[in-house]
Amino acid sequence: MWNDQQLDEVSKIAVAAGQEILAIYDQDQNLEITLKDDKSPLTEADLRAHRLIVERLQRLDPDIPILSEESDAIDFETRNSWHRYWLVDPLDGTKEFIKRNGEFTVNIALIDGGQPGLGVVHVPVTGVTYLGKVGVGAWKQEASGDISVIAAQSLDLECGVVRVLTSRSHRGEEVEALIARIEAELSPCEVVSMGSSLKICLLADGSADIYPRLGPTCEWDTAAAHGVLAAAGGDIYTSGFQPLRYNQKAALLNSHFIALADIEFGWQQLLRASPAPALDKPG
Repeated sequence: MWNDQQLDEVSKIAVAAGQEILAIYDQDQNLEITLKDDKSPLTEADLRAHRLIVERLQRLDPDIPILSEESDAIDFETRNSWHRYWLVDPLDGTKEFIKRNGEFTVNIALIDGGQPGLGVVHVPVTGVTYLGKVGVGAWKQEASGDISVIAAQSLDLECGVVRVLTSRSHRGEEVEALIARIEAELSPCEVVSMGSSLKICLLADGSADIYPRLGPTCEWDTAAAHGVLAAAGGDIYTSGFQPLRYNQKAALLNSHFIALADIEFGWQQLLRASPAPALDKPG
């Protein structure tokens, strides 16, 4: 069991937000869906989770600002003055929520100096929570309450495969080219596609080796799971192999990135040699 009150409180908030989401998810009637300005879907579940998280984080520490996907826009001049802040995606995987495949999550991160220092990712349908704090540790809590320590694993080529995660909705030619490169240089790939921040959590718990995302994501899509992964010993790098950082620019878009379990393996030389043109492009 982790011995960190802040991590414990944030975990409880994420679970409570998950219960708000399930109250909508379990209804028999059709979901009411609206489109935001960027054409992404929005449901009542997103908003209910957002309101609960913001209220409880403010109660937990009123001095730490909050940036949520469903917040009103906050200008960069204001955000740039924040050294520590909460970065929240109340419902990551809204498309998966609408499809009812269970692959959606609640995400809460504490960003400190541009880096995720704490992350909590809760999976409402399974009741599983991934949580971590850099310098403290990382854990997986089952719906039953059972808790296990998790750690990113070293790449084991003797097992015969490289375990690759891809987005269910955004795979693309560049990712296919990168997978082909890994197979040509290292080992056959076992590829699993899924939605939301779950992919990064599977790197943290030792279930996968690499997750390339050579397409657009926002900072709230990755921050919480990034915190879990960093606490577990992995990390996320831009396609130019610089550490992925947060709140460094006006746009809240991530660069294309590669999330890795084994950060000691020579991924940089291998992947930088990839013919995929998107490896040097921002997201």
